Amino acid sequence: MNTPVKKPWILGLTGGIGSGKSAAAQHFIDLGIHVVDADHAARWVVEPGRPALAKIAEHFGANVLQADGTLDRAALRKLIFEVPEERRWLEALLHPLIAREISDHLAKAQSRYAILVSPLLIESGQYALTQRILVIDAPQQLQIERTLQRDQTSEQQVQAILKAQSSREDRLSRADDVVVNDRDLAWLHSEVERLHHFYLTLSGGQA
Repeated sequence: MNTPVKKPWILGLTGGIGSGKSAAAQHFIDLGIHVVDADHAARWVVEPGRPALAKIAEHFGANVLQADGTLDRAALRKLIFEVPEERRWLEALLHPLIAREISDHLAKAQSRYAILVSPLLIESGQYALTQRILVIDAPQQLQIERTLQRDQTSEQQVQAILKAQSSREDRLSRADDVVVNDRDLAWLHSEVERLHHFYLTLSGGQA
């Protein structure tokens, strides 16, 4: 008789903009861990042909669609930033769909544990899908510098994103593990490897 394969436990990986969570997530992937990115799931649910896109176009009008029928994210972002009620309407539509998409992709994991990477892990309630939380943290000035280098954006925009994301204190208060990523990539990789070996010893995300 085959022994059933144990379902992997789920690690939530989060961090503010420019903290290095994507670099950390990539290294976990390189170590053979199944990673699901909530940002990708958020894009999948609004692809052409999916019901969410039709509802968004019906609610906001055809101006939120590009000529090829895909979602015009910039136009939609402008609409929901200006009107909080519209943002809440959109979140109420998308959050359950994104959570289902994430769950479906996590269910395919073959690794000992799997990772859900999400910048809004705390704010969106997605942490409920996880058994343990790893926060990649960085001093705010370093977050701003990294984001400016990477995104060709203005410091004001970065500050606005930092404000919209969960406060550092809130994130850190929920963390089981914290990596302060204020050194180089080689150091971040060594920290990921250290945690990876620790995580392989855990059952259900707990020691």
